[in-house]
Amino acid sequence: MQLRTHTVRRYDFWLVASTCLAIAFFLVVAFRLVPVSTSVERIGNLQYVQDSEETLTFENVFDVPPERWQSVSNPVNLGMNHVPFWFSLTLPPTPDNLGAFLVEVRYPLLDNIEVAFYAPGSTEPQMTYSGGDAQAFSSRPVSHESLLFPVPSSSEGLQAIVRVKTGGTIRLPIRLWEEKEFVEHTSKQNLFMGIFFGFLLAMGISNLFLFLTTRNRTFLMYSGYVFSLTLTLGAIHGFAYAHIWPNQVWFQGRAVAIFANAAIMFALIFSRMLLQVSEHSRRADHLLKLLSALFAVNILISLILPYAYLIRIFLLLLSAVVLITLALGIWLALKGVVVARYYSFAWAFLLFSGFTASLDNLNLLPFDIPSNYLLMLGAAVETLILALVLAISYSHNREEMYDAQEKALAQEKAALLAKEDLLAVQTRYQEELEYKVEERTLELEIALRELSDANRELETLNSIDSMTGIRNRRHFDKRLMAEGRRSRREQTPLSLAMLDIDHFKRINDEFGHTAGDSCISHVAKQLQSLLRRPTDDVCRYGGEEFAVILPNTDLSGAEQVVETMRKAIESTPVEVDGESISMTISAGVATTVVAYEEHELALLKHADKQLYAAKEAGRNQVKADNLPG
Repeated sequence: MQLRTHTVRRYDFWLVASTCLAIAFFLVVAFRLVPVSTSVERIGNLQYVQDSEETLTFENVFDVPPERWQSVSNPVNLGMNHVPFWFSLTLPPTPDNLGAFLVEVRYPLLDNIEVAFYAPGSTEPQMTYSGGDAQAFSSRPVSHESLLFPVPSSSEGLQAIVRVKTGGTIRLPIRLWEEKEFVEHTSKQNLFMGIFFGFLLAMGISNLFLFLTTRNRTFLMYSGYVFSLTLTLGAIHGFAYAHIWPNQVWFQGRAVAIFANAAIMFALIFSRMLLQVSEHSRRADHLLKLLSALFAVNILISLILPYAYLIRIFLLLLSAVVLITLALGIWLALKGVVVARYYSFAWAFLLFSGFTASLDNLNLLPFDIPSNYLLMLGAAVETLILALVLAISYSHNREEMYDAQEKALAQEKAALLAKEDLLAVQTRYQEELEYKVEERTLELEIALRELSDANRELETLNSIDSMTGIRNRRHFDKRLMAEGRRSRREQTPLSLAMLDIDHFKRINDEFGHTAGDSCISHVAKQLQSLLRRPTDDVCRYGGEEFAVILPNTDLSGAEQVVETMRKAIESTPVEVDGESISMTISAGVATTVVAYEEHELALLKHADKQLYAAKEAGRNQVKADNLPG
C-alpha cells in the first residue's frame, strides 16, 4: 500500500495518540482494581523462611529460630524455587462492625498453599485451610477464582502461617479484605474482566465466521490466536479453572503453557500470511515457519515436562520472537510496506508485554501492577492498533475513489459522451449502494430480533433443571424473593415447603445412581402434577431435596397440599430396569406474612427446620408450623 507522506504522518500521529490513550486508560483501570492501600496495609510483620530440607510442619514451625526468618515486602515475589516456603504475618483484630475478614492470595497459579491461623501466643491453630491449582477446585474453602481463606473472628488479632510449594514462581500478593470491601472490588473487577474477555471472544467468533464464508485462512489463524490468547489470560487469572475445567487438576498445571505457546504459534502464522512475507524474502518466510513449528512442538512438550521447565523454554522462544518480529517489521517498513509497520507494531507490543510479564513472573524485572495485567494491556493495545489499521485501509480506499472521480471528471471535459456514461454508472452505483445499505440495515434489525429471542430462550433454559425438567435452584431463589415482596406488599400469607426423599443414599447404594436419578425425576413429576394453581411452583432445591412455593396459602392449606404429595409418592413406586422402588418423603412446611426485607429467608430456614423435625420424628411425615413473629 503506497500512501502520501503527509497521510503517513497523520496516521503515525493517530497511532501514537491512540496507543498512549489506551495505555493510560488501562493503567488507570488497573490501579483502581489493585487497592495498594488498606487491604495490604492491614498485614504486618511479613516474614518468610525457606524449608530446603522439607522438615517443617505446622506443629514445629514455631521452633524455627527468629534469626532464620527474613522480612519481605508485600507483594512477595521470590522467583522460581521448588522447595517449600513458610510465611508468617500478623492480622489485626476484627472490628465488630465489619464482620469477618478474608485473606486473598491473588496468584491462582500456586500449586499448593496451606494457611493456619493462631491466637497470639498459641501454637495450636484455630483454623487451617488448603488450596492451589494442584487440588480440585471444589476443595477450596471459598469457590472463587482467586485463593480466598476466611479469617476467624478475633478481638486480639491473629498470626497467620502460610506454607507454599509450587513448580512455578513463588508469588504471594496477600491482601486482607473486609467482606463488603471484597464484594465491591470483585463487582468492579468482574465487570472489567467481562468486557475484556467478551470483546476478545467477539473478535475471535466474528473472524471465524469470516473464514467460514470467505475460506480465507488468515481469518482462521487470527481466530485461533484470539481464542488461545483468551484461554491463556483466563488460565492466568483463574477464571478458566473456576468455570471451564474445575476438576481437571492435571490440565490446569499445563494450561498456561499450552495456550500461551498456541497463541504465539497462531500469531506467527497469521503475521506471515497477512504481510505476505514470502513475496519479500523466502528466508524470512522459512524462519517464521520454523518458529511456528517450534511453538507447535512446545505445545506437545507442555503435556510432558513440568511447568518450571516449560516457562523457561517459552521465555527463550518468546525473546527470539520479539527480536525477530521487530527486525522484520523495521525491514519491511524500510522497503515501503507501510501497513507492515502498523501490524508489526501491534504484534510487537503484545509480544513485548508478554516478555515483560514473563520477566516479572521470574522476579527479574518487577512491576507495581500484576504481570497478568501487563498481558491484558498488550492485548488491548494490539486490538486498538488493528482497528486503526482497518481504518487506514478504509481511508486509503476512499482516497483512491476520490482520485478516480477527479480523473473521470477531467476526461469528462474532453468527451461529452464519456461524461454521460460515467454519470450513468455513478448513478447506478449510488442506487446499488443505497439498496445494499437498506438491505444490510434490515438484516441487522432481523439479527437483533433473533438475538433477543435467543436471549429470552436462554434465560428460560437456565431456570430449568436438566435432569428433572422442573425449575432449578436459581429460579427458586428469584421466585422466593418475588413472592416474599408480594406477600409483604399485599399482606397475604406465603407458605413454603421443603421436601426430601427418605433414605435416598440407601437407594443409590442398593440400585445404583442411575436408578437414584430416575427416582428423583419420578418424584419431581409427581410433585409437579399435584399443583393446582398456576401461581404454585415446585423446584429442585438440590440433590434429592425439593422446594414448593405456595403463595396466598395459609398453614392448613399448605399442609394439606404437601400431605397429598406425601401420600402420592408413598403410593406410586417407580419402575427401573424391572425393579420396583418404593419411596417416601419427609416434608417441612412454614407459613408467614412477610414483614421485612429478607424475611423470606427466615421462612426458608424455618421450613428446613420443620423438615429436619419430620426426619427426626421417623420420616414419611409432614411437620408444619407458622414462622414465629
